[in-house]
Amino acid sequence: MNYRKDRHGDEISILGYGCMRFTSKAGRIDIEKAEKELLEAYRLGVNYYDTAYLYPGSEAALGEILERNGIRDKVNIATKLPQYLVNNPKGFDKYFDEELSRLRTDRVDYYLMHHMTDIAQWEKLKKHGVIEWVKDKKEHGKIRNIGFSYHGNTENFIKILDDYDWDFCQIQYNYLDVDTQAGVKGLKAAAEKGIPVIIMEPLRGGKLVGMLPTEAKRLISDSGLGYTPAELAFRWLWDQPEVTCVLSGMNSLEMVEENCRTASDAEAGAFTDEHFALIDKITEIIRRTTKVGCTGCGYCMPCPQGVDIPAIFRCYNRMYSEKKSEGRTEYVQTVALQKQKTYATQCIGCGKCEKHCPQSIQIREELKKADKALRPLHYKIVTGVMRKFMLRK
Repeated sequence: MNYRKDRHGDEISILGYGCMRFTSKAGRIDIEKAEKELLEAYRLGVNYYDTAYLYPGSEAALGEILERNGIRDKVNIATKLPQYLVNNPKGFDKYFDEELSRLRTDRVDYYLMHHMTDIAQWEKLKKHGVIEWVKDKKEHGKIRNIGFSYHGNTENFIKILDDYDWDFCQIQYNYLDVDTQAGVKGLKAAAEKGIPVIIMEPLRGGKLVGMLPTEAKRLISDSGLGYTPAELAFRWLWDQPEVTCVLSGMNSLEMVEENCRTASDAEAGAFTDEHFALIDKITEIIRRTTKVGCTGCGYCMPCPQGVDIPAIFRCYNRMYSEKKSEGRTEYVQTVALQKQKTYATQCIGCGKCEKHCPQSIQIREELKKADKALRPLHYKIVTGVMRKFMLRK
């Protein structure tokens, strides 16, 4: 495993474990499976584990696994204050203390203001006394490093970055998001200030792997580089010295082993013109076929009306990245045949989902387009018959 240093000279593994996507079983995290995967990552050198207050069951699962195996003091825990829920100074301790309890620890190594999108959110936190609160927690050893995770435009990212003496930050960044959100401009701005950058969504929620267009997969396979799509995306990030750590929501031993293998020999500055030309071609293909820039993060969920927004957009995009029949077939299997209906037509336009979408997708409008494409008349008839037959009591 390769490591890069944080602002205080401590080593962070260049691969971090994103704990948002632990496997769930019957609505609860499969703790035994998660434990095997997490311990394998630990054995292979991963020392940075990222979770958040709002990831269902994630903090508690991480805390249980680390305590049970006696490795809490050998790893770094990163979690996040749900700043959007804080309405008064008491909110800081309320959520932080609950997180410490869930994590079974007395401190957080890397603590973030979660899901910042605008300087106004930071100004609100300052009015509630966040700077004084952080200072107190640092002085008492409760927080080692303070940072923020960000989903917004570059301008607001730099405003937040410049307004406080941050220890680190976390941004969405991959070869599709060079000019969106904080982007490469934000990455370099942080690096110029000596602020380590943690990367989330390196695979764009699977868009750069399983949902990669067939033509792009073929390009990678025929390139002669010997990389998987995931490996190419990770190596592109680690080629940049400004990137400190890349998070991956690993939920299989195979994924852990492949990512750790890549992280063991990836170096900054290793990409050649051939590598960059391949990335440019893949990016062009993806942009040509993507209908909705959904990463499947799930922040839009749960929908009050039961609409399965990420699944619908995944199937919609697949219609154009592969074949229309492929996207529609997946839709029938994963959406239309659920016992509880999750159709886009159940949307009442409340807009709750759009307020939480990191990609600022016009979800209500896009759902209408997706439903029209995924459910032509003959599919409505066929799925209606299938539902009666397969879901009958």
